[in-house]
Amino acid sequence: MKELIIDLKNQILQEIKDVKEKDKIEDIKVKYLGKKGKFTSILRNMSSVSKEERPKIGELINISKNEIEEKINEKIEIFNKIELEERIKRETIDVTINKKIVNIGHRHPLNQVKEELENFFVSMGFSVVDGPEIETVENNFNKLNSPLDHPSREMSDTFYIDKDLLLRTHTSPVQIRTMMSTKPPIKMVSAGRTFRFDEVDDTHSPMFHQIEGLVVDENINMSNLIDTLNTFIKEFFGKDMKTRYRPHYFPFTEPSAEVDVSCFNCKGKGCNVCNGTGWSMELLGCGMVHPNVLEACGIDSKKYSGFAFGMGIDRITMVKHKINNIRLLYDNDKRFLEQF
Repeated sequence: MKELIIDLKNQILQEIKDVKEKDKIEDIKVKYLGKKGKFTSILRNMSSVSKEERPKIGELINISKNEIEEKINEKIEIFNKIELEERIKRETIDVTINKKIVNIGHRHPLNQVKEELENFFVSMGFSVVDGPEIETVENNFNKLNSPLDHPSREMSDTFYIDKDLLLRTHTSPVQIRTMMSTKPPIKMVSAGRTFRFDEVDDTHSPMFHQIEGLVVDENINMSNLIDTLNTFIKEFFGKDMKTRYRPHYFPFTEPSAEVDVSCFNCKGKGCNVCNGTGWSMELLGCGMVHPNVLEACGIDSKKYSGFAFGMGIDRITMVKHKINNIRLLYDNDKRFLEQF
C-alpha cells in the first residue's frame, strides 16, 4: 500500500509539472482528488490494511495529499500571474503619447460658408432668424401667393407629411412667420436645410441649404435691392465681380429677377468654364415682395413695400471653393474635408 501511494503521488506531481494549460490543472485535481478520484479511492481500501499499519498509511496519505494540493495551487498561481501580465500588456494606456499629433476637427465647409453669410448680413444690419424644418402648407405655399396648380405643390416635387404639413421646400416660410409676428421695419435673414424631390447628380440633392433675406419698410424699392445684392456679391466674392439681373417669375415677388455673376475663373473675359460667355451660373433669385404676400401677413401693402432674395448655400460653397460635385459636401470623406 505504501509503495502504491508513493508511486501515485509521484505520477500526479509529474503530470502537474508537465501541464501547460490552466484548465488541465483543474482536470488533474478532479481526476485524482475528487470524490471519485484515484487518490481518494485509496482511502476506501484502508480496511485491508492491518490495524498496526493504518496510522502510518493514513499519515502518508495526508502528507501526500497536502503536497499534491500545494503543487496544484502553485501551478494555478503561476497561470494566474501569466494571465495578469498579459492583461496588463493588453489594457495598458500610454499616457506619454504626444498630444501635439492629435487631429483637431473643424467646421464643415457648408457651415463655414453659412456662418460667413450670416455674419456678413449681420454687419449690414440684418437679424438672423431661425424657423422649423417641418412647415405648414399655409406658410410654405398659400401665404407666399403660390397658385393652387403650381408644379411645386405636387407630391413629385415636395415631401408631404400629411395634407397640412410638409418638409419645407425653401426658407421663405421663415419670412412669413417673421412678417406675421413682427411689425415693420423688418430686416432679417434665415439660413437652414430645405427639402425637395430632386434626383441626385453633380449639382442637385433632395436635401440642400438656403439662405433668404427680407427687408420691409416704407419706400423700399428695386434700387435698394440691387444695391444690397451688389454690395454683398462684391464684398463676398471680390471687387471685380460683375452682376446682371434677368427678369424671372416667382409667385411671391413682383417684379422678380435672377442674378448672374461674372465667371469666377476668367473674371468675365470668356473661357471654357463659362463656354466663352464670361458669365457664371445663376447665383440667386430676388424681387420685390408681392403685395398679396404682405396682405396675407397682415401688413398694409399701400404703406409698406419690401424686397426678398434667396440663394443656395451649397451652390455658393461649390463656387467659392471650386467644387464640381455636390456629393462631396455630404460624403464625409476625410480626404476632402481636410482640405478646408
